[in-house]
Amino acid sequence: MAELLRELAPAKVNLTLRVVSRRADGYHELESLVAFADLADVVTFDPDAPPDIEVTGPFAAATGPAGENLVLEAARLMRLDRGRFTLEKNIPVAAGLGGGSADAAAALRLIARERSIDTDNPRIRDAARQCGADVPACLVPKARIMRGIGDVLSPPVTVPALPVLLINPGVELATRDVFAAFDETTGSSRSIADVPTGLAGFLDWLKHYDNDLTRAATSRVPMIADILRALKAQPGCQLARMSGSGATCFGVFGSADQVRLAAERLQSQRPEWWVAATTLR
Repeated sequence: MAELLRELAPAKVNLTLRVVSRRADGYHELESLVAFADLADVVTFDPDAPPDIEVTGPFAAATGPAGENLVLEAARLMRLDRGRFTLEKNIPVAAGLGGGSADAAAALRLIARERSIDTDNPRIRDAARQCGADVPACLVPKARIMRGIGDVLSPPVTVPALPVLLINPGVELATRDVFAAFDETTGSSRSIADVPTGLAGFLDWLKHYDNDLTRAATSRVPMIADILRALKAQPGCQLARMSGSGATCFGVFGSADQVRLAAERLQSQRPEWWVAATTLR
C-alpha cells in the first residue's frame, strides 16, 4: 500500500502589479513581484485509490463543482488514471490569492513525487502552463517576478520575511470582471528594478510601486477602499495594498505582534471580514 503524499499550497500575494499592455488575444501582459504566505491549502494524494477528489475546510463550499477543480485538471493533463485527492481549502476563493492555481501546482508536485520526477520535467511544466496563468509561478512557491501573462518567471528573488495581515470582505471577485473595468490609460510605467533584500530598504522600495488593478476592482467591490483605510489606520502598518485582482488586501507591519493585535481589533470591529495574520516570504 502506497503512503499518502501531502503538499502545502501557499497563498500567492502580489506585492506589486503593473498592467503593461493588452494583447491581441485579449489577455494582458503583466509585471508583478509575488511572494508566498504561510497560509496554505493542503493537498493530499492517495496513489492507490480510485480517481476522486474530496474538498474540505472553511472554503470548501465556495470551490464549485468537484469536476471543475483545477486539481483534477492537473491530474487530467498528466494523464493520471488513478489516485484520490483531498483538498483542505483554507484560502478564500476568487480572492486575488491564487488559491486554485496553488492547489493545481501542489497536485503537480504530488504527481511528480509519485512518479519520481522533478518539477523541472517538461511534462510537469507544460501541464502547469495549460492549467492557468498563475500555476507556473506556484509550482515552486518562491518569491519572484512574473511577466507576460504570468508565464515568464524570473529566478527566485530574496525578499525579507514580511509580517502581514490579509483581509477579504467575503465577496468573490472574478478576474475577468476587474479587467473589463480596467482603464488602460491608468496603468503605471515604472518597471521593477533591483529588489533590495534588507527590510527597511525593501519597504521603502515597495512604496514606489502599486497595484494597477485597485481602482477597477474597487469599482466592482467598493468595500476594498474600506479595507485599505482600515489597514492604514492600524498602529504599525507600513503599507496597505490589494493583492492580484482583489478583493483581498494586505497590510505590511513592523512585527508579528502588531499584526496579531491588528487582526484581533479588526476581526472584532468587522466580524463579516475574513482576517488572517501570516508571514510573506
